[in-house]
Amino acid sequence: MSEQVILTNMCLIRNSENQVLVRDRRDKNWPGITFPGGKIEHAESFQKAVIREVFEESGLVISDPDLVGTKQFQTDKDERYIVLLYIATQFTGTLRSSEEGEVFWIDESELSNYNLVPDLMDMYKVMISEELNEFYYARTQNEESDWELQLL
Repeated sequence: MSEQVILTNMCLIRNSENQVLVRDRRDKNWPGITFPGGKIEHAESFQKAVIREVFEESGLVISDPDLVGTKQFQTDKDERYIVLLYIATQFTGTLRSSEEGEVFWIDESELSNYNLVPDLMDMYKVMISEELNEFYYARTQNEESDWELQLL
């Protein structure tokens, strides 16, 4: 049995001063501080997609991004929404913001002090962990919630 899938990416970019690049998302549906990323286009390679998205949102050209994990959940339309999580430490270019939001560097240790998009810290845990590689919302029979977060 096949299912509809939406493929996206997100990239944690770390500089030599232990800072990470963040974007202040202007989208009313998912506002807050997040990492650069976006949708993978039809027939586009995963790696080329994350390089393109980072460039479009920040002006930086990353090289050799490492795929470090995934996030996935079912949408309201029962599509599987997959986010490929990357880390990059090599980049060139001049930082610039886009219409999608302001981008800037923050100290990695200060990340939790910002107004983050929902569940960014859980994605961050997967991205930096040696043990975790998947962030997954599973359907449950729980009376309080239809979804349960699982870090695998």
